[in-house]
Amino acid sequence: MSQFKGYYPLVRPRRMRRDEFSRRLMRENRLTPDDFIYPVFVLEGKGQREPVPSMPGVERLSIDLLVEEARACARMGIPAMALFPVVPMEKKSEDAAEAYNPNGLAQNAVRALKDAVPEMGVITDVALDPFTTHGQDGLIDETGYVLNDETVDVLTQQALSHAEAGADVVAPSDMMDGRIGAIREVLEEGSHIHTRILAYSAKYASSFYGPFRDAVGSAANLGAGNKYTYQMDPHNSDEALHEVAMDLEEGADMVMVKPGMPYLDIVRRVKETFGVPTFAYHVSGEYAMLKAAGQNGWINEKACVLEALVCMKRAGADGILTYYARQAVEWMD
Repeated sequence: MSQFKGYYPLVRPRRMRRDEFSRRLMRENRLTPDDFIYPVFVLEGKGQREPVPSMPGVERLSIDLLVEEARACARMGIPAMALFPVVPMEKKSEDAAEAYNPNGLAQNAVRALKDAVPEMGVITDVALDPFTTHGQDGLIDETGYVLNDETVDVLTQQALSHAEAGADVVAPSDMMDGRIGAIREVLEEGSHIHTRILAYSAKYASSFYGPFRDAVGSAANLGAGNKYTYQMDPHNSDEALHEVAMDLEEGADMVMVKPGMPYLDIVRRVKETFGVPTFAYHVSGEYAMLKAAGQNGWINEKACVLEALVCMKRAGADGILTYYARQAVEWMD
């Protein structure tokens, strides 16, 4: 905040906004490829490419095509990709055993990516919803309630299998209590001391996730169910700080706020309170709205997307998961 007192017409702030060069000279925040993590959906098979109808421009890719995508991202300077497996129905179960199969889809994708593009950071989703027949992020009891401690036991096995496959970062997105500490402990015991944890610490029970659930195939399984008993209430803010504090104490290296744009106040509070690497997820619903409005000519898609992304950075996000990562880099170039 400026301390001097100046008055119009001696002080004219618009002078600095008059020309592009002076606007650039005083620009406080800039987007670069280093700001982006590219979320990708991987499916079984070879040479497979499936469009996601609710996310125009986004595709599910088999591992061989995913490797080509990773090479393109590396050339563009995007530092990391986040993997989300699309598990066939016959491999889903109530106990989500496929989640920690050492030869599972996610594990095989990690090995292929690290072999082909070793410089690309590989982040894996640690959650059970792609693997359960009911679409919840954990194991359930006879009433449908998601069991916390039993779920954490499976999540630790899943995270360990990802680390053993070569994942650089495991990202628990389940919102179970105590899972960060349990995962950190099993990673330490397994000598995976360099495997980072990106904790989805403030993940809200948002209505913006619909297209993502379509993409990974959990929407039909979840049906009319919801995730209100473990994801955070959108009405709350202080609770997010409590969750972040717990995850950091348990060994998280980075924290995530999800969704992004509707929760920039949370991003700002987390960054100012803890000063740790803080990430925002530009989620599927945000992508779908921008894409649809752009395709209909209702907005300038490029301008609005870049504005949305720089707003997340301005709020305090060190990195942004966005389905627009590749397109944004092309636009910035």
